[in-house]
Amino acid sequence: MTVPELRPWRTAGPRVARAAGAVRPRLTRFARTAKPRVARFARATAPQLARITRPKTWQYTAGAATAGLALAAGVVTAAGPWDSTGQRTAERDRAVALDHTGGTDHGRGPGNSGTAPGSPRPAPSAGPVLAGLGGTTTGGVKAAPGDRAALADLLDPLLKDAPALGERRAAAVVDLTTGKRLYGLDSGTALTPASTTKIATAVAALTALGPDHRLTTRTALEADTGELVLVGGGDPTLTAREDAQGLASLRTLADKTAAALKKRDVRKVTLSYDTTLYAGTDLHPIGVNENLARVTALMADEGRTDDSTSGPAPRVADPADVAARAFAGFLKQHGITASPPGPSKATGRAATLATVSSPPLPALVERMLTNSDNDLAEALARHTAVATGKRADFAGAGAAITARLKQLGLPVDGARFHDGSGLDRTDLITPDLLTALLTEAADPSRPQLRPVLTGLPVAHFTGTLAGRYTDGAAGLVRAKTGTLTGVNTLAGTITTPDGHLLGFAFLANATTDPWAAQTTLDRAATALASP
Repeated sequence: MTVPELRPWRTAGPRVARAAGAVRPRLTRFARTAKPRVARFARATAPQLARITRPKTWQYTAGAATAGLALAAGVVTAAGPWDSTGQRTAERDRAVALDHTGGTDHGRGPGNSGTAPGSPRPAPSAGPVLAGLGGTTTGGVKAAPGDRAALADLLDPLLKDAPALGERRAAAVVDLTTGKRLYGLDSGTALTPASTTKIATAVAALTALGPDHRLTTRTALEADTGELVLVGGGDPTLTAREDAQGLASLRTLADKTAAALKKRDVRKVTLSYDTTLYAGTDLHPIGVNENLARVTALMADEGRTDDSTSGPAPRVADPADVAARAFAGFLKQHGITASPPGPSKATGRAATLATVSSPPLPALVERMLTNSDNDLAEALARHTAVATGKRADFAGAGAAITARLKQLGLPVDGARFHDGSGLDRTDLITPDLLTALLTEAADPSRPQLRPVLTGLPVAHFTGTLAGRYTDGAAGLVRAKTGTLTGVNTLAGTITTPDGHLLGFAFLANATTDPWAAQTTLDRAATALASP
């Protein structure tokens, strides 16, 4: 892949690498009878349940978009671009090296009950990161000059006239400090967005649920029957692995539950599981697919059958049943014998014995965007539906996303959401909506949307952009990718060499050569970062 060369970042790189190397050593220390079963069966069969024109001058937007400043190659080599919980280590390490504090700790900092040994330090706030790198700190980022003709001359040959982008393409570029559109190519045309849909899912979930929201899995004991119910809380990151790495642990839940049962002098239970938080079919319209497990409120490790934590992988046929059986095995290790599990529904009379909770929503959103995590996207879409009174199925989740974006005053005309991940080819989004979402995330009155920016993959360093931009805007482009057969999309942020902060959305449908289409989109983004 060939893309235009960029000027190397001469001023910050060596200092960043030295600082990260200096701090790295510190940073890396881091029933019993048939009655319960009859009751379980009975319950299992019961019914389930036009603001973007305002000035935008939030300085954190610059911090989120100028990843190239903080992700200089020396730092990434020394510290790695990610830690296990979704924090951007290069940025955090740089802030620590300068003795700056602040930023978001995603609920894992000192004084939080969820803090565990080795938990990461908080991510830095934007000002210190930019100050240490010689960037803008208090004055905001500079508004783009708005030379639309020059931008059209730059992008039209790469987007409008590019055969690699197929028969249908649309694009938009905006100034994120003002929300003003600087370039448009059929920007109001709705096309299949693929995984850039996740930007909409992220904004909807964060505004509907709030940044402190966690996904909680619990156990409940039915007082009248003694049935133990494992209640799914819609957390696909729940893990059965020995090293939970900061995620909610099924083993910990079993430990807590066993202790609570022993206090009640209970050593044998009829085990059930409750997935009724969600409604409707659990099978995505794409069918059985390695990109997504069945969408159920109870699963462990996204139903993966291997050791992977992202990307395609074989999935179990019944994630809820497999998770419940694993839970029974963990109970047995603590001296509690459980029956083979079956589906049920916890009643309002059931006493909660134990809970485990996911990392807060900002960390989940970052993970979803960086890794293009389809399971997490569908979960957050369903939780958005639950929070807004919609039915927690595919249709309800899509309606909830649309309603949230409309409530924010975003241009939803032509948009169609039939899932939260973008795997559904009938989804439709316009470039105008995608850039409006990015502008919304840059709004100082919407600080809870910060993860929409920090979660975007960083060119050549993280997530789905890790293997791209090897010759171009490495570290300068932050963007969500989207790829389906015949569909290639890219939407994100970029800071130009003279400090202008831009948001962009490029969508191409009916492509025939995915590699050529992807390369063309990358060239267009790189062109925005060129001097």
